[in-house]
Amino acid sequence: MTKAELARDGARPLWIASAPVSLIRKLASRRLQTPIAVVLGALILRLLCGVGFANYDTLYALAWGGQLARGEVPAYGVKIAPTPHPLVELLGVVLTPLSARTIENVVVALGFLALAGCGWVIYRLGREWLGKASGAFAALILLTRVPLLSYGTRAYIDVPYLLLVLCALLVETRRRRAGTPVLVLLALAGLLRPEAWVFSALYWVYLTGWLPRRLRKHQIDYEPPLGRRQLFLAALLAASAPLVWIVSDLLITGDALWSLVNTRHTAQALSRVSGPANAVQYIPRRIGEILRVPVLVGAAFGGIASLVWLRDRVRLGAGAGVLAVLVFAVFASAGLPIDTRYAFLTAAILCLFCGAGAFGWLALERGSALRRWWLIGGVAVTVAVLAYMPSQYRSANHELSNLQRQQRIQNDLLALVEKKAITLRCGPVGVPNHAPIPLLALYLKASPARIVSAQSTQISSGTFIDPANAEVQNDYILDPNDPPPREVTPPPGFKASATSRSWLIFEKC
Repeated sequence: MTKAELARDGARPLWIASAPVSLIRKLASRRLQTPIAVVLGALILRLLCGVGFANYDTLYALAWGGQLARGEVPAYGVKIAPTPHPLVELLGVVLTPLSARTIENVVVALGFLALAGCGWVIYRLGREWLGKASGAFAALILLTRVPLLSYGTRAYIDVPYLLLVLCALLVETRRRRAGTPVLVLLALAGLLRPEAWVFSALYWVYLTGWLPRRLRKHQIDYEPPLGRRQLFLAALLAASAPLVWIVSDLLITGDALWSLVNTRHTAQALSRVSGPANAVQYIPRRIGEILRVPVLVGAAFGGIASLVWLRDRVRLGAGAGVLAVLVFAVFASAGLPIDTRYAFLTAAILCLFCGAGAFGWLALERGSALRRWWLIGGVAVTVAVLAYMPSQYRSANHELSNLQRQQRIQNDLLALVEKKAITLRCGPVGVPNHAPIPLLALYLKASPARIVSAQSTQISSGTFIDPANAEVQNDYILDPNDPPPREVTPPPGFKASATSRSWLIFEKC
């Protein structure tokens, strides 16, 4: 700064004149830290995975959103259709002006951003609870879990749902009884999965101050309950997601409980495990499928050690983990499937406790005997988890190779759509099974009802798509329990019109 500038500023000291600039730079760097980390993480994950495409459920929601944008009633009644998800349908409405390829690319990009975001939020939670090392180790574990990578690369709604709930947990960790921000995040999550409805309701009860005396007495910085007006607004937020979902079902189908009924029906049709008798057996199994033995053992050690010696730091996380398991069990008992992806929240919290097992000792006072003993256990946990990483790598490589094969088959199908070899000019499009229905509905900008599975109905005219080889026939299916028959042939009178390495096209006008 020149003398003239100093005189113009009233001869203020240099550090005062430059302080706003340095403060702005500091705040900007802090605000940009999270988006930069998440975007870089998403790019790295995309490069490492080498695959990315939208899955069956997400494609259906986008196709239904396209129908809404065109003024049509979404075809919820198609056989083996998934549960509607209002937030993804809204995304489909917004993205409708774009090409189908662009829509899918945007959704896949959002899926990778959500996957990277989960890793970042887990790191921040671990750092808040027990320090940077604990958070970084937890994030490493989470982002190397094969099921999470598999679902993340396919843009399943369960990964953005996990991100929203973890963000709500982070907000509450930083400021107890945060209120509105937490409820907004849970409301958005509740438009993806109904479990968030329960979390919202219980959090609202917590905001009312209605707590047993024993729990209240142990609260840190306990605050009096909110006023009536604040509680009323909080109740509206907590109820918003289920109301939107129910009203949506009612307007589209005439049945306010369509999603629940349809999900049960689909679970039964595909022989999915569900019901209270299976919950006790299969919920631990699903969690184990995600985490594997070393992480489970590390989480058990970290959970016990941190709850005994650092209870105030991890009490919120422990409560969230228990609640996640209970809600999972309740929904399974209500007849919903016990799928691996529904255990992601519980698994993510257990990753945090495994991080605590490995590095929670850093939060103890230096020189204490407990710190030394925890350090020994932490080294054992770290060695066990890292020693299992090569096995995780082989499993991930196998899973991603399978997904790359599926994406190649799917791309071959879309190439025929782009060449106009697959159209609706002669009538409906027949497909060998249910798997291609939402993909073709999105790319043909048509109702899923116009894409007909040969497993349920045979078309008499139109375009029929047949697998060109056994690999396509066996690999490009919806589910191993997909209803028979799996071997199909072109209907009578259809003539060959196009071909590719994966598909044969027949047509009859």
